[in-house]
Amino acid sequence: MIVVTGAAGFIGSCIVAGLNERGREDLILVDELDEAKKKNLQNKKYRQYYDKKDFLDLILRDQVKGRPEAIIHMGACSSTTLQDARYFKENNLEYTRSLAQWALKHNVRFIYASSAATYGDGSVGYKDDEATIRRCKPLNLYGQSKQDFDLWVVEQGLQDKVAGLKFFNVFGPNEYHKEDMRSVVAKAYPRVAEEGKIVLFKSYRKDYKDGQQKRDFIYVKDAVDIVLFFLDHPKVNGIFNVGTGKASTWNELAGALFAAVGKKPSLQYVEMPAGLEKRYQYFTQADMTKLRKSGYTKHFTPLKEAVADYVRYLRDHRYW
Repeated sequence: MIVVTGAAGFIGSCIVAGLNERGREDLILVDELDEAKKKNLQNKKYRQYYDKKDFLDLILRDQVKGRPEAIIHMGACSSTTLQDARYFKENNLEYTRSLAQWALKHNVRFIYASSAATYGDGSVGYKDDEATIRRCKPLNLYGQSKQDFDLWVVEQGLQDKVAGLKFFNVFGPNEYHKEDMRSVVAKAYPRVAEEGKIVLFKSYRKDYKDGQQKRDFIYVKDAVDIVLFFLDHPKVNGIFNVGTGKASTWNELAGALFAAVGKKPSLQYVEMPAGLEKRYQYFTQADMTKLRKSGYTKHFTPLKEAVADYVRYLRDHRYW
């Protein structure tokens, strides 16, 4: 039995699909469903579903039936604009800590989602070692909530007992419900396909031209492969980056999207929303040395190929 939280969300539902492909149907799914997210569970096979509050109650009362092989904890509020510190503390930090403590008590594999948002403006670099983790200064409350749990893991000396995954810019199927938090590919596809136009943010730094800001974009299928690697290797623990190790510009991402739909590129640059300018990451690139040394050997899908694969999906699933 495997527990997947955030199971109806973006990465979580793709993990469920990946487990189903392996023939695993003995799954306990946990989430907070709305009509949009229900689509992510269509055709998924699992044993039981719990609302996240009900599952937390079972955890706190130590009444989970049976002992899971693992808890894959993807459930969290991922909004980078929400300004509710109390909610982030309860939903992201304390909820995760309760699951981790229960898993450790019962010797259950615990894999959780952290985020590249913990690295803030990147001034401390993007190494997933303890020294860097301690110095991270996130730019928003979401990133801080993930940083707070990473620090708890480090301070409790649990890096050899759990696996934390710092996801970089993940994109791919099943993210349509995230609205403004969707990837640029998902948000821009309809207009690119219909009008041949895309809108990107201007740069406010002299060392970056418009559209030349960089991100480490990773396709969700590659991210799922990494999660399943940690499921398969329970003795590999610590906090790890989940990116490709190669940053690409927004212009390159846009070019891949235009190529996928067969349109000539037409880019427009607009002002950032008020307040975002000072919290904007101009460059992210995962240091993947630690993951590679742990034994993960698969190659990552090239950006152009990943975008093309995603566009084929978007053509068939008109959920926007």
